[in-house]
Amino acid sequence: MKDLRRYLALKYIQYLVLSSSNAVSTLLGLLGSVYTMILLQSAKVSSKSTAVFISSLAQADILVFLSLVSDVVWGSFGAGVSPAASALGQILLMANAHVSCVLLSCVAFEAYLITFLPQESRPLRTVRNARLTSRVVWALVAAECALFLVDDHLRASGASAPSHGPLGLLFRLPSVATALLGSLSYTLGILLRIVNVYIYYKIFFSVSPR
Repeated sequence: MKDLRRYLALKYIQYLVLSSSNAVSTLLGLLGSVYTMILLQSAKVSSKSTAVFISSLAQADILVFLSLVSDVVWGSFGAGVSPAASALGQILLMANAHVSCVLLSCVAFEAYLITFLPQESRPLRTVRNARLTSRVVWALVAAECALFLVDDHLRASGASAPSHGPLGLLFRLPSVATALLGSLSYTLGILLRIVNVYIYYKIFFSVSPR
């Protein structure tokens, strides 16, 4: 459907084109996700693997909503947003961005398979596999967020942390792991942008009239 294609185009611009989010793109993304979740309940939308990825993509914006709500709730106390609430909000936004980028890449890869390997890839392009892939993506990002939360908590209580011995090494482990994850996420983000551009470049020129 055209509306779903427009929604995907909006999400690609929001997460894979823009260097950083802004108020306008965030608001449009939220409104688009609400409309898409309503649209996907319609009987006119067939239950296919692409629809599963788009549904999970729309649901990821719930994390953005929760981040905004937490800022409003903590700010309503008059003392501003606490460091802990701010860190939680940033982690929710990070989770939304990571889930969205990977799911958008899944949609792009599926479009590539449909265009160039329609018959060969049919056993892979099932609703069951799409749901399993979405759950794996969510689980991995949830584990990433949990690690960042643990590291943030340990940093907050750093004054009483041991500096030597096995306990000191254990205390520094989350910090090292989050630093590696940050570098990996940055590199993966660049690779996903390149791969998505390549995929849609190939698709565009394969379907364009010669």
